[in-house]
Amino acid sequence: MDQQAQTLKIDAWKGYTGAAPKGFDRGWFVDDEKIAYPMLERARKLDVRRVCLHKGLPLGPVADYNHSRDLIKAATDFPDLDFLAYHAGLLRVSTDGSAEVPWTSEFCRMKKTANLRNVYMELGSTFGQLVTTNPIACAHLLGQVIDAFGADHVLWGTDSIWYGTPQWQIDAFRRFEIPPPLVERHGYAPLTRNVKEQIFGLNAARLFGVDVSAKRNEIPNDYLTRMKMAYLDGGPIPSHRWYGWVAG
Repeated sequence: MDQQAQTLKIDAWKGYTGAAPKGFDRGWFVDDEKIAYPMLERARKLDVRRVCLHKGLPLGPVADYNHSRDLIKAATDFPDLDFLAYHAGLLRVSTDGSAEVPWTSEFCRMKKTANLRNVYMELGSTFGQLVTTNPIACAHLLGQVIDAFGADHVLWGTDSIWYGTPQWQIDAFRRFEIPPPLVERHGYAPLTRNVKEQIFGLNAARLFGVDVSAKRNEIPNDYLTRMKMAYLDGGPIPSHRWYGWVAG
């Protein structure tokens, strides 16, 4: 941890609680005071205070270690650290049509009984899977995580390393709406433009200390003109080419 913080100047840690450490036949929990707390204390000492954890989408020999419930105690005991629950803690794509989203709904109920402001829900793979296979479950998940954690504590993610260009997910989220009957029945907040802007990037910018109004490597006007001409020549429809491995 010292080497990564000092040499690589990292901004966050990433942990896989479902993955069994070498020599063990099971995963670990981030609220384990003997196994995980020394790591969290070191993160605090090194002043790298963002802890990203693979939650949901089970990895490893025992699925339960991927559940998000252990974040409650860890986040309570380390209020000066920020915990990012990757994949929003989703167990699997729900197919029964109910409002219960396996694991995520349970974690949202747990959060609502805990006074925590240092836990964030990230949508990588979860949104992409649900929006294409079960949009109703996708609406329930978004409605519940926003209700439990706040629109300012939900982070955009695509897992595009597995799926190629994220443009299709970006387009899908721009267009996605929670159906009015679900808004009325469950009290979900509508996905307004303001909410989507927060999720798309403003929340992560605040969390990682990025000034969104600052100019970086400003593009010269003549270069911008050339880009616009290339865009017009290529047509307005973006490429949806996929990159990466394809199962044979």
